[in-house]
Amino acid sequence: MIGTSGTSTIEIDRAGKPRALIDPFQRAITYLRVSVTDRCDFRCVYCMSEHMTFLPKADLLSLEELDRLCSAFVAKGVTKLRLTGGEPLVRRGVMTLVSSLSRHLRSGALDELTLTTNGSQLEKYAAELKDYGVERINVSIDTLNPDTFRAITRWGDLDKVLAGIDAAQAAGLKVKINAVALKGVNEDEIGDLVAWAHGRGMDITLIEVMPLGDIEESRLDQYLPLSLVRARLAQRFTLEDIDYQTGGPARYTRVQETGGRLGFITPLTHNFCESCNRVRVTCTGTLFMCLGQEDAADLRTPLRASESDDLLQAAIDDAITRKPKGHDFVIDRRQQRPAVARHMSTTGG
Repeated sequence: MIGTSGTSTIEIDRAGKPRALIDPFQRAITYLRVSVTDRCDFRCVYCMSEHMTFLPKADLLSLEELDRLCSAFVAKGVTKLRLTGGEPLVRRGVMTLVSSLSRHLRSGALDELTLTTNGSQLEKYAAELKDYGVERINVSIDTLNPDTFRAITRWGDLDKVLAGIDAAQAAGLKVKINAVALKGVNEDEIGDLVAWAHGRGMDITLIEVMPLGDIEESRLDQYLPLSLVRARLAQRFTLEDIDYQTGGPARYTRVQETGGRLGFITPLTHNFCESCNRVRVTCTGTLFMCLGQEDAADLRTPLRASESDDLLQAAIDDAITRKPKGHDFVIDRRQQRPAVARHMSTTGG
């Protein structure tokens, strides 16, 4: 069956939704993560250099172009859309993008519109996000110690982030905490972080540091295997593996003592690629089919070449045929080089 969306012809499945993109390994690509800016008001030690050079504004897609690009993926069967950064809420006018994209929630084309944030702007925007149909968000917070928080983020204010979480929960948003495990930095507080999150009704996911981009710190010094973290947590909590999925790469356990869910994202100790259903687009319109590979497709050129989406959708189709089976993340112990040169803030988390 064939249907139309805007100026493009798309395939419709029996349920009346656009047929999903299928990669070479028969995985349906239904999840798009879009970085709306490479800028951030933090400088987390595992993510950025303290003195970053950000992209000139002219290189970024406009909010209208981001809307059109996201909508092209929705027309291709994407049902989950996550806005990321940098920090997405520092992009000027970003709520107009959220408002516009929410039409796909109302139409039923999107199942979920969500975002990942550092929480610094949440107090300002939480209620508005909820009004536009966002039901849940991820907040990155690696420690509850104000001094450690400042050391990790360099510029961040823990109280401001906690106030943002308060505002999000008050607005009715479901909050999940993301925490990066850092050797010698927060490893002794991870159990307390889990207890705190679950005590507030929030799931929490632990993440291994990823070898993306040159930073001042040594990734080898930062790397803390989550296999070790889990073993330590098992001395305090009873962890039960559960079959729970959010569409992302985390594998979940239930903590019997708290009743909460605890996720583990392990790009280095356990490759999570076999069920990958996602691709990422940068704020310049570059599509990365895999977070851990350099192969990419330029979507900005076809986007700007025509008012029709035909060229854009053809470029998307071609790119998905090149999606690899998995990433090659490894920390180079000899050269101390990242596996991938670009920073995490370029493609989002």
